[in-house]
Amino acid sequence: MRDETSPTSRALLTLELVQGSPGISADRLADKLGVSERAARRYIGILREAGIPIESERGPYGGYRVGRGLRLPPLVFSAPEALGLVMAVLDGHHEAGDPTDPVGSALGKIVRALPEPVARQAEAVRRTTAPAPDRAAVRPDPGTTSTLVGACADRLCVRLSYRSEAGSEWDMDVEPWAVVVRHGRWYVLCRRRPGGEVRTFRVDRVRRVEVLHEPFTPPADLEPVAMLEEHLAVGWEYAAEVVVDAPVEKVRAAMPRGLGRLEAIDADRTRLTGSTGNPFWYAEQLARLPAPFHVTDCPELREAVRALGRRFLDAAD
Repeated sequence: MRDETSPTSRALLTLELVQGSPGISADRLADKLGVSERAARRYIGILREAGIPIESERGPYGGYRVGRGLRLPPLVFSAPEALGLVMAVLDGHHEAGDPTDPVGSALGKIVRALPEPVARQAEAVRRTTAPAPDRAAVRPDPGTTSTLVGACADRLCVRLSYRSEAGSEWDMDVEPWAVVVRHGRWYVLCRRRPGGEVRTFRVDRVRRVEVLHEPFTPPADLEPVAMLEEHLAVGWEYAAEVVVDAPVEKVRAAMPRGLGRLEAIDADRTRLTGSTGNPFWYAEQLARLPAPFHVTDCPELREAVRALGRRFLDAAD
């Protein structure tokens, strides 16, 4: 099978390999590229002709490395690395010191492109800084996220393999309208096909994603964040109904967003309808309400409320 990779693409890949493995030998470089040593040296020549300072050392411990000159070499990020950097900025949760992590790998490329005094200082900060990220935050796989973001931008349907918090797994075809970051968690807002039900799914629970190349048209008035809030408690495994002994405005001010829809029963009572994949988590959120409440539907939620109450009683004893 003939290799269709262009010389320019090979040269850029050569640059990435030399950047990532300073001192790499010609035979190792050729092996990584899947070409002969002669071809690998030719790609090194292409980079030098482009003004990129590739240095070489002879001998058993010699090899190629990017020199520090007036012209800094371009950075070549993979899609997971580039998205990983964006995600790190958005959620403040990353492994900047781990070279195997996409963020750590991309950050290493940036450090290697800096002038030596600045690079030394930046590397010292990277090694010694102890980040304190939000432990509730969950950053999904950058490759999965990148595919979903691309499908949203290109308006192409996807097939998701999803696993719920309760452990159930299923496949579905959806129109991915938007990827939204909310309180350290990443969600995809989508409409299921062919039923047309609007849903939100956590991206970190997406096991696989396949682009179907079937176009779709999102709503003209789409407001992703507002719609996400509206649908966070829709369509999960356990449907719940709760009556709260307080006016609807008081409940709305105190209730965490995403639990469900509020409806005034009368001046002193409010009905909450929603759903969840984790009844115990839902019970913990209800415990924050500043008024008595009653679970009128969902046996699993009733049991979770009882278990949480027993835990509080044991703590008081």
